Amino acid sequence: MSATGSSPEFTPGPRSLRVVMAQLDFLVGDIPGNTQRVIDAARQAHQQHNADIVVFPELCLTGYPPEDLLLRPSLDLRVADALETLRQAELAPAIVIGAPLRSGGLLYNAAVVIERGEVVGTYFKRFPPNYQVFDEKRYFAEGADTLVLELRGIPVGITVCEDLWKDGPVEDAAKAGARLILNLNASPFDTDKQGRRKALLERKARDNQVSIVYANLIGGQDELVFDGGSMVYDHSGTLAMEAPQFEEGLYPVEFLCEHHCQPVSQPLPPTPTLEANVYSALVTGVRDYVNKNGFKSVVLGLSGGIDSAVTLAVAVDALGKDRVRAVMMPFRYTSSMSLEDAEAEALALGVQYDVFSIEPMYDAFMAALAEPFEGTRPDTTEENLQARLRGVLLMSLS
Repeated sequence: MSATGSSPEFTPGPRSLRVVMAQLDFLVGDIPGNTQRVIDAARQAHQQHNADIVVFPELCLTGYPPEDLLLRPSLDLRVADALETLRQAELAPAIVIGAPLRSGGLLYNAAVVIERGEVVGTYFKRFPPNYQVFDEKRYFAEGADTLVLELRGIPVGITVCEDLWKDGPVEDAAKAGARLILNLNASPFDTDKQGRRKALLERKARDNQVSIVYANLIGGQDELVFDGGSMVYDHSGTLAMEAPQFEEGLYPVEFLCEHHCQPVSQPLPPTPTLEANVYSALVTGVRDYVNKNGFKSVVLGLSGGIDSAVTLAVAVDALGKDRVRAVMMPFRYTSSMSLEDAEAEALALGVQYDVFSIEPMYDAFMAALAEPFEGTRPDTTEENLQARLRGVLLMSLS
């Protein structure tokens, strides 16, 4: 089912192929929950889109990035159990999933292909990244082989994320006979990332005369935000389909595979503004940080200024107004305009709003510090005390 180097012989297959990109959010460490999410998505893709293949993000079984969870002795057994659950799930489409797999005593960032209840192919990521936010070489060995296998009669190559950005993996798969490349990703957002992805995919598809399915993760994990934006490029380097950024979903595309695997073009989503993309990233990061850590709600302080106003809007869009509590904590220097603006913000967004003056607490602190402060002039110490009192209030209310 795999090939390295020479082109394999493939049997004639159907003239069309339906691929669904599962642009979904997965919880790091929840292997049973993530496994069930894969099963549910594959069944939905079959029912709604008559999918032949469903492509999931990189390391979807563990969530990304799993980091030191990969060092736990129980990991191999839990992943093996998950793969067995997927094998026995009687899924109609073939599925391509990401999982950590051990071979020869080494751990690999792998893509696993399951079709008709059997693991029909396994690919080990060849270029684990080790720069900026990535530290995969701490955990994963480098794969060496190319995987091209016949799915629904079509020669399909498999790669994982960084492999697309390096010379070798796509080129080797194309030389081995692949007409379609499935690339599993966990590529985090930054302000010009989608443009760089498009330029890369255009060049790789055109230069190698293969269509490429780029399936990306969505959601927030710690300091990372994944924006989705899954795409399909045809063999000429033309963008045929693009999923919206920051929107979970199952995104289908049909390929006509008589000669090249030509994707049927779909209307492209509007290109979001920089501000809209950054705002969506903030909302996604807050929503997943709160939900994945099991917090019921949030409490935040309002000042009447623009910073806290934007923070309030992000929180409400991420969690809903019923899970957000806004607090104004005035002091003797707080202006009436600040009080009015803070109240107007809370009313406009429909959140619970409270006012607690820090004056009594400040007076109590100053009384307690009267002796050590005697003979000194007021400075930033007193100003910083106000900020710390507000922090104590918010922590107590939360």
